[in-house]
Amino acid sequence: MKNQLQDFPLEIKISFHKIIEEYKLQIEEEQSSISKDYMIKVLDYVSSFPKLEEGIEDPNDLNKYKDVIKILLDELFPNILSKNEIKAASIPFHNLIFNTSKRFKKILENAGEEFELSMRNLNEDMFYIYGCILILNHHYGYKIDFSRPLYYDIPDSKGILKHYRLALNADFIDIEKGKNAIDITDDDVDLLIQNIEDVEFWKKKFPPLSWIFKGFVIINLTDVTVDDAISDLKSTLLHKETSDEEELMKFQEIFQSIYKLPDIRVGFTVFNKDRMIFEKMDNRDSFSFILNDKAENDCKKSVCDDTFKKLIEDQNYFAITNVERYAKETNNNILSQNLLKNNVMSCVFAPIAVENELWGVLELVSYRKNELNSINAIKLDDILPYIVTSVERNRSEYENKIKAVIQSECTAIHPSVLWIFDREAKQFIKDQNKDGLASFKDISFKDVYPLYGQIDIVGSSEARNTAIQNDLMNQLEEIEHIIDTAYQIEKMPIYDQVRFRITDFKEDLLDTLNASSEQRVFNLLQKEVNPLMDHLKTQSEELKELVVNYQKQLNPETGIIYHHRKNYDDTVQHTNRTMARFLDKKQLEAQKIYPHYFERYKTDGVDHNIYIGASLTNNKPFNEVYLYNLRLWQLATMCEMENKFYKLQTDTPIQLDAASLILVFNSTLSIRYRMDEKKFDVDGTYNARYEIIKKRIDKAFIKNTEERITQKGKIAIVYSQSSDEREYLRYIKYLQIKQYLGDEVELLELEDVQGVIGLKAIRVNILYHPDDQAFEKAITYDGLIDYLR
Repeated sequence: MKNQLQDFPLEIKISFHKIIEEYKLQIEEEQSSISKDYMIKVLDYVSSFPKLEEGIEDPNDLNKYKDVIKILLDELFPNILSKNEIKAASIPFHNLIFNTSKRFKKILENAGEEFELSMRNLNEDMFYIYGCILILNHHYGYKIDFSRPLYYDIPDSKGILKHYRLALNADFIDIEKGKNAIDITDDDVDLLIQNIEDVEFWKKKFPPLSWIFKGFVIINLTDVTVDDAISDLKSTLLHKETSDEEELMKFQEIFQSIYKLPDIRVGFTVFNKDRMIFEKMDNRDSFSFILNDKAENDCKKSVCDDTFKKLIEDQNYFAITNVERYAKETNNNILSQNLLKNNVMSCVFAPIAVENELWGVLELVSYRKNELNSINAIKLDDILPYIVTSVERNRSEYENKIKAVIQSECTAIHPSVLWIFDREAKQFIKDQNKDGLASFKDISFKDVYPLYGQIDIVGSSEARNTAIQNDLMNQLEEIEHIIDTAYQIEKMPIYDQVRFRITDFKEDLLDTLNASSEQRVFNLLQKEVNPLMDHLKTQSEELKELVVNYQKQLNPETGIIYHHRKNYDDTVQHTNRTMARFLDKKQLEAQKIYPHYFERYKTDGVDHNIYIGASLTNNKPFNEVYLYNLRLWQLATMCEMENKFYKLQTDTPIQLDAASLILVFNSTLSIRYRMDEKKFDVDGTYNARYEIIKKRIDKAFIKNTEERITQKGKIAIVYSQSSDEREYLRYIKYLQIKQYLGDEVELLELEDVQGVIGLKAIRVNILYHPDDQAFEKAITYDGLIDYLR
């Protein structure tokens, strides 16, 4: 056939010899003279065109013979049905059609001139292999099931993509050996169906154009845009309305129908990527043929290398057509043993993956060899998307259940340690499903290094007290002004008495502000001032205006002026919120150094805890160089936070100062998740010393002075070991080069605080830059290695 694809096992000759032979037979058997005369006339007319019987090799010649072909195929394409049937003559697995019905022509016209007919999901390799299977079935008499539905996707006149399933009638074809044809044996067939992906192997057995196709096929198209069968499957998968056992049986029946195998069985195995293991589903009615009676097993121990690569790495189907032969080839590996224990003779494993992430393996098994193979595995292509959706839904529900357990038992957990909580939550659910009794075990991590840092508002208590004092003084002065105005209008003794009380309160506030000052003023307002204000509003328009303006300034909940305190609170909240977000963003970068636990909390500043060590990660090797990098990151980040802090002050209602501190703890310690407090805490009496130091260190004084270690514009690094001092002096030198820190370096000893003695500190001034870009790409944490050497 000229202009045909050369990479095809069959040389195509479009011939009508079979239909001509059929006419000749019917003439001999036909009783009706009218029908007989018609067929004789058709054959006489067709005999003038010998190419129709010999075979047309050039598809372009079809147009030359279209009228005679139409007459010859009239009984197969009755004109009376032409407007209803979607029908045409064709050749196998080629997008060449001719003698189309009227309805088919109309469909193609509506698709537009630029539309080209093409079978969905039929690539060149499968195109070739299907041609080979046609030879095996038609010439050799094998019954290899390759009846995967074929589809045409054709847009209608509105641009809506319609889907049509093809039905092929191959009654009018012959397949003959060509000059280069190779005889095929049963052993060849066993190997061929085992290697559906190896098109080169198929080509060795069926060289291109080595066989001759003579004839034509009839294709009927059915509109399956809404496919009832797949809808049933989708409904079963997505709408869980029955018990697990009933759902599994229904699921199995669907696959038995699809594969036309009455005793096919279905299993499922979960893939745990974090631990690289296969696991059974929690559903007691589900079965895993990969694991058999085991709850879990290492992936590479469970399957052979080829299976591992196809399922997990390549995420392709893996078929075993003959399990007994597979067992011999793999020296009776665990997979073959488990399959044979369940009398499985052939099987297909299909990866269930979402966005290239493997979640599990669908298992189809049969009790007879060759029934399931890499050819009929392709049927899963059109079914698997619904299975994936179902697994995705179930996985989401399961993960939500795990999160619900974690949230209920442990509150929010940092992502770095979520893996161990996830593991414990799974065990919790398994125990609960087993006997209804479950308890969440304590979680602890040993041998972790702690890092602590804080950026605190300097004199926050004094600033807050000043704000309270200013608000109270302003309110008393406002009241005093109203009373003075009222006394001038009407000199009543009560006005003079209240004015005296206000003056007395003002003097007390100027002298000192203590915990009871605000309450005393509140009582004065409630008992003496507020009733008087209601009276004054009725005395004159002037007094009414003064009282109304005064009351507008009051906080509706407390009845006290809330101006300076609001400025203070807003400044602190905005500053802390911004600083916390900044630290959170920086923390994401720090996690790239080495995964570690991180928590931060807001007080009159932002404090943070960091724990790093091998036990916190899921089998990730740890080296102290990660600790050093993290310490450098912490010091540099604290400098950046100081810069961020003062940059914020330019836009805040009041201006505040900050002081930063880092606590260096040289030893490792253990931390435990406190189930009652829903947080991590240090574990053990000795390790508790670290928490004591954290709570008291920012109040510590320099030895023999009244000066606190924390000072604005400087960062204090508190430590106890000489090795810590040498380490941080190297960091400081590095950050001085990077313009983070200045040259004012102090080495200090601290006064002993309760329960803590022998602490020292390095204090160094921070350099401030008006532009954040001064810090961008300034730090290269790998550069620290040179300083350590």
